[in-house]
Amino acid sequence: MSNKIVLVSDDLDFFEYIIPRLSLRKSDELFRFNYESFLDKVYLFDTSLIILNSNNDEKRALELIKVLAKNPVIVFNLNESLEYKNKVLKYGACDYITPYTSDDEIKYKVLAALRFSSILEKKSYYRELLVKNNIISKNNEVFIDYKYILEQELERINDKSIPTIIVAISPNEKTKFLLQANQIETCILNVIRKNDILLNYAPNKYFLLLFNTDIESAQKLWDKIREFIPEKMYAGFANALYKKREQLINEVLNKLHIAINYDKDYVDEDKLTNDNIIGNNFKNYRQAFEKRLENVIVPVFFQVQQNFNSKLFGMKIEQNVTSNSYELSIKDRIAVANFRVSSAGFTKINIDITYENIKGKSDMKRISFNTEEFEAGILEDLLEQFIIEFKKECTNDNA
Repeated sequence: MSNKIVLVSDDLDFFEYIIPRLSLRKSDELFRFNYESFLDKVYLFDTSLIILNSNNDEKRALELIKVLAKNPVIVFNLNESLEYKNKVLKYGACDYITPYTSDDEIKYKVLAALRFSSILEKKSYYRELLVKNNIISKNNEVFIDYKYILEQELERINDKSIPTIIVAISPNEKTKFLLQANQIETCILNVIRKNDILLNYAPNKYFLLLFNTDIESAQKLWDKIREFIPEKMYAGFANALYKKREQLINEVLNKLHIAINYDKDYVDEDKLTNDNIIGNNFKNYRQAFEKRLENVIVPVFFQVQQNFNSKLFGMKIEQNVTSNSYELSIKDRIAVANFRVSSAGFTKINIDITYENIKGKSDMKRISFNTEEFEAGILEDLLEQFIIEFKKECTNDNA
């Protein structure tokens, strides 16, 4: 495997000095640039080893090291200044050499940096595969396939009894269009630990897995994150240990939407039951129950249909209301899917999702909620996922 080594200097004497000490092989590629021309070519040398001569302009060299965050960088300087060396390493360089560094030591430092370069190159290659397969986001370390990752992590968490908190994060309807996804993700990733996991659930809506922590510590971390996000964000917290995926998602989304509805920064306590708004006699109970369902479902169905109508080329969304259910169906030329909300007595809300295509492929699943858990935010999230997954399924079937 060949190595790419890039020398950057405004001093031609530097090239003559350093090249004989690199122990290059025939397969290795060597590039030489001055500062000005290299700035236009940086993108061509991701993960390559950069050897930077900082003699003429130390400040400029430090600025370039920041730009080269994806590269192993060795800085050459005429002076053995401990202060400057520490600053160089703090800015992200992996090593520091001077004319007083022996040839053997230069050789060892270069070989170590090349090994690091090889690791970075492999990491970059694997990351491209993950992005291509829609597993991780293009710009940040955010997992897109939240169901698969959450399922795998919960298996590990429960098997090893790892105390873990899951956080559901979202802006409200007014502010979600004022924030860019990359902006939210960067603010979160800059604060959390490397082993914590950020998962994309829906546009501008995320799950965050915080390992080996408790609710109180997770809330303190969330307070730090909020300081860096310019618009108001909301969060719901839940303990993840010994819970199933769907159960955990429903619980934490419910708490998130309580926070949004009541304009709280976050919610971790159980939602109060709706006993206070329902009378004791059966007639009042039924009327209040049915009115609550209608107030939750009808606006959400209408809003989601309006949001997606212009985005579903060749597909059609229809709604239907019966005496005991609310239905939203989506069709294209090869498949149809149905999202049906119904109540089982006054204790359960059932959502039945079905999918069928002309090739005979079919799927059906049910999601159930206690009545006090069911509210607009959760329904909206599930409907959006239902439509997105239908589009994805149709794309796969057409392929």
